[in-house]
Amino acid sequence: MENDEVAISIEHLYKNYKMFARKKDRLLETIFPMYQRHGEFSAINDLNLEIKKGEVLGILGKNGAGKSTLLKIITGVVTPTSGDIKIKGKISSLLELGTAFNMELTGEENIYQHGQVMGLTREEIEEKKPEIIEFADIGEHLYQPVKTYSSGMFARLAFACAINVDPDILIVDEVLSVGDMAFQLKCFKKFEQFKNKGKTILFVTHSVTDVLKNCTRTVIISSGKKIFDGGVKEGVEKYKKIIVGLDSNNKEKLKTQKQNLKKDNNTIENAKDKDSWKSQFTENPNIIEYGNGKADVVDYGVFDENGNYLNSIENDREVVLKSKIKFNEEIKEPIFTMTIKDFNGVEMTGTNSMYEKIATGTYKKGDTVVVDFKQKISLAPGKYTLSFSCTHINAKGELEVLSRKYDALLIEILSSKDCVGIMRIDSKISINKI
Repeated sequence: MENDEVAISIEHLYKNYKMFARKKDRLLETIFPMYQRHGEFSAINDLNLEIKKGEVLGILGKNGAGKSTLLKIITGVVTPTSGDIKIKGKISSLLELGTAFNMELTGEENIYQHGQVMGLTREEIEEKKPEIIEFADIGEHLYQPVKTYSSGMFARLAFACAINVDPDILIVDEVLSVGDMAFQLKCFKKFEQFKNKGKTILFVTHSVTDVLKNCTRTVIISSGKKIFDGGVKEGVEKYKKIIVGLDSNNKEKLKTQKQNLKKDNNTIENAKDKDSWKSQFTENPNIIEYGNGKADVVDYGVFDENGNYLNSIENDREVVLKSKIKFNEEIKEPIFTMTIKDFNGVEMTGTNSMYEKIATGTYKKGDTVVVDFKQKISLAPGKYTLSFSCTHINAKGELEVLSRKYDALLIEILSSKDCVGIMRIDSKISINKI
């Protein structure tokens, strides 16, 4: 029995591409199909996925993971090698804007062509045409051939056509921000309208902040396989580990490496030491910890200018955020970081020694360093999490996470006055009667 709450159902989906070492191998196999001269690349590998109506699904994965291939299969642009896909409702995709456009036709003529491709009747296109024209806002260029458009005008019209067909399912692949800033604002407002109407949305992006703000569920794809399906915050944290090479595939290796390093480091401070800084604060029982063990963030805390512990932070006073790092190997120019996030995992603010253009020097095995981040934290009053880490750019130019303590402390920010939004700006207002 079919579930009416399911918008997209995918079972055992595969997409394989033939790979030829030489051009003549492709020709020979075409002429003599009994002689197989190709290898295979599996872009999608036995993927199962069920998306319910009204869900906003964030799809994460490194470049080449298979995200775009999956979306193209769902939209019918690419044919799967095998598998079953069931879709309920009309799909509008923002994968490759303007794929239904004819460059020789005018913008107005392309509105009709795009609508027909989307399955709209002439009457339905006429009804939506004024809204598309207003949204694109390209003036008299609408009546000129599309081939004369700038890339910005083309994107505006293509986006307007794609977003204004009132689909049941919207597929977005890294194309929300097109055109100038005013048009980008319209795009995001339209996206919010779709969310509020309970439309099903598939959202592919490399921006974890966009996923945290917009999505209700997260899927991670790696080498064509689904490796995570669950909560947004959990998915984002797992993805962050993947992009720095600390995914579950090498977790045991890293665990063993860290244990071996710590055997040679008997002076590392005990995390349960009652004299540690962090023991004076509200520690997060669900702290997210990972790294390759070449250093350890062993302690952290919040202090006033005189070194006293602060259990709450006033957003108009200067405070010092401290972290203590112990090195287990020699590291040149480590990067020391601090991040403040809200309880949904959205990064509110943060900085690091590289952003501040500070040369950090070289540290040998056994060295300990205390890093001070001194500033006002002008966020709106509320509850936040505080994170610290020590990273490094290795010889290959890749980011290497030595030790990361995400959401380590739970902090509260107080304010002597109200404000709008997420930060305090302390305006000086003058009023002059004339």
